[in-house]
Amino acid sequence: MKHPTRKEIEAGGPTMPERRKILAAGLGVAAASLLPLSTALAQTGTPGSSAAGSLPSSTGRRMLGSLEVSAMGMGCQNFAGMYGPPTNRQEAVRIIRAAYDRGVTFFDIAEVYGPFLGEEIVGEALSPIRDKVIIASKFGFDITPSGKVQGVNSRPDNIKRVTEASLRRMRTDYIDLQYQHRIDPTVPIEDVAGTVQDLIREGKVRHFGLSAAGEATIRRAHKVQPVTAVQNEYSVWTRDPEIEVLATCEELGIGFVPWSPLGMGYLTGTVTPMVVHGPADLRANLPRFTPEARRANWPVVELLQRVGARHEAAPGQVALAWLLARKPWIVPIPGPITQDQMDQNTDALQVQLTDADMKDIEDGFAQIKVQGARLSEPMLAMIDTGAKLGTSSKDGHGMSPLP
Repeated sequence: MKHPTRKEIEAGGPTMPERRKILAAGLGVAAASLLPLSTALAQTGTPGSSAAGSLPSSTGRRMLGSLEVSAMGMGCQNFAGMYGPPTNRQEAVRIIRAAYDRGVTFFDIAEVYGPFLGEEIVGEALSPIRDKVIIASKFGFDITPSGKVQGVNSRPDNIKRVTEASLRRMRTDYIDLQYQHRIDPTVPIEDVAGTVQDLIREGKVRHFGLSAAGEATIRRAHKVQPVTAVQNEYSVWTRDPEIEVLATCEELGIGFVPWSPLGMGYLTGTVTPMVVHGPADLRANLPRFTPEARRANWPVVELLQRVGARHEAAPGQVALAWLLARKPWIVPIPGPITQDQMDQNTDALQVQLTDADMKDIEDGFAQIKVQGARLSEPMLAMIDTGAKLGTSSKDGHGMSPLP
């Protein structure tokens, strides 16, 4: 199905075809939904001015703190190679621009994706429309010039150095939203927030964010430099932010950006127990993606399929709609690697779950015990206290040392 271009949207045509009824069935691969581009969703949050100007009417608008973005963002990590070899560069650029034509104006990347390749792709794709989009990137790893990752590094001098490098790779003179990617246990978060504040004053960064952070760290950082958004893993089958992070964001007026909103593809129903992950696929080493765990966790997909049948939607679209319905300041960033995946993700904006749908998902999920940790032990060790199950940062200071 041909989707309307940005120009056609703004011109008011063409007439949208009726949605096709293609649903996932049984234990097989979920069918790809071909829903048409929706008209504007009811706007959530309070509209305001933004660097992107007026957003296309094909998506709703949401507020991450004081930053206005499209209701659905795009994670660009997978183009740099996460579940296999990197996407052909020109194809990745084409898909990113196609997403913009569909109304997506919020694009997420990081220096470590590739490393460096992800930012280069985003820079090439978005430089012609830089003033019409919101770009988020991240610092926080110790990466050699050759691309070898050697742990974390959020020392102020490194933050400033890698920010300059990110600006060059992305062909821009400012980053709309700059996250600390992982907490550095050797650098007080106050020093990190103060360094980003300096970059904001210099005009090189416009907003500050935290990734994989718990309540104590968020509060400490927010006192120095207001935090615009927190980006933690969150989806139907990964509920860690419900421990303390979501309530903290709501109290402080901070937006929330779920990464892996589709459970690294599992919630789409396409990662069946029979799928074999190659050595370049991150999921090959994750406990939740062993064949046994995938088989045991399949009831989560079946739950989403049942709710999706009411809306002529695929399970992954229901997973995204669930996040959008949780709070008006939540903005998912699914990471496609194909045009069809991007179209499915964007079409999820048309799936409006009812209170009964939400209750059915919650009641159904409460009966399912998800098997397998969401990340490997070394990866979980880098997640802040209070941002992962079994931990809390209340009455503590998180992983970041005190000044």
